[in-house]
Amino acid sequence: MSDTSLDVFTGPDRRDWDTTPDGIVRMAVVGLGNYARMVSLPAIAESEYCVPTVVVSGTETSRIETAREYDAVGLTYEQYADGEAEDEYDAVYVATPNRKHLPQIETAADHGKSVISEKPLEATANRARKAVAVCEEAGVTLMTAYRMQTDPVVRRLREFVRQGGLGDPVRLFGNFSFDVLGGSNGPDQWRLDDHLAGGGALMDVGVYPLNTSRFLLDADPVAVWGTTRTSGPFGDVDEHVDFGVEFPEAIGNFSASFSGHSNAELSIHGTEGRVALRDAFGVNADRQLTVETTEGTLEQTGFGRDETVEEFDYFAHCLLTGDKPEPDGRDGLVDVQTAMAVYRSAKEARRVEVTIADQ
Repeated sequence: MSDTSLDVFTGPDRRDWDTTPDGIVRMAVVGLGNYARMVSLPAIAESEYCVPTVVVSGTETSRIETAREYDAVGLTYEQYADGEAEDEYDAVYVATPNRKHLPQIETAADHGKSVISEKPLEATANRARKAVAVCEEAGVTLMTAYRMQTDPVVRRLREFVRQGGLGDPVRLFGNFSFDVLGGSNGPDQWRLDDHLAGGGALMDVGVYPLNTSRFLLDADPVAVWGTTRTSGPFGDVDEHVDFGVEFPEAIGNFSASFSGHSNAELSIHGTEGRVALRDAFGVNADRQLTVETTEGTLEQTGFGRDETVEEFDYFAHCLLTGDKPEPDGRDGLVDVQTAMAVYRSAKEARRVEVTIADQ
């Protein structure tokens, strides 16, 4: 490891992908749930390279109020499917429940619009595969909305890991837990509907440590093993999941929960050091980074940008420059395929090899 390896954490706010292109991407936001209204739309409005111009919802009040707030065109799902106001937007952000991603992506592709779709890409691997295929056939970009891949802190960490700052990464540990029934969300929410969500804690928050680890290692899973538990109002979906992931050169141990104390952390252990990231996956959280190597210890807090703003600017930047996004449709497909293997492992109580197949 070089004496300057920790220098990658200098200037953590920098956008290593930004070439300051000209232009603005007009966004249609499809689905106006709490996350879209409270997180995504404000981020799009704050971004440099995109602006919300169309909002789509089946709820009249949300559609009218949100359209008014952002001076946008409000459409029903039927109007969106029929191509109304098609000239008012350039690309589509899909923020519906998981199983409804595919039809909205298909509509966007039919209209020749590129798509950024919330994670997981779909509720099943077959449906995720169809989403990738339909966009490729239409010649439009499909990006999976993995905001952590655009978080400057995570991107600096990737630089450090890939330049050998930890030597060879050998073990990863990650957890993401939150009280899904807290606040105003009761047991009737779509996240607890196995048909709509495709699963529970694994599909909703377990994909964060999984995908972020894949991003940092630049590696796909080889095999998995897992166990799930559930109780009370969680019905058929996993309230808790613990799963292991075999990468070609490392092992990951991850967990996710829909109950208990909220937590989000990720750590990587290498042959020459370790890193730990606390508040790792929360929206616009104050990440706490600790790096321990033979060169010394680095601790940083209070830096970085709003990663959701970064996510939409990165997507728009790709469209404006013709670049392919790193968290593309295949990236989302791999995670759904991996999650399905974890569920199979939990059901059959055995290690399951992961077959990473393109569409």
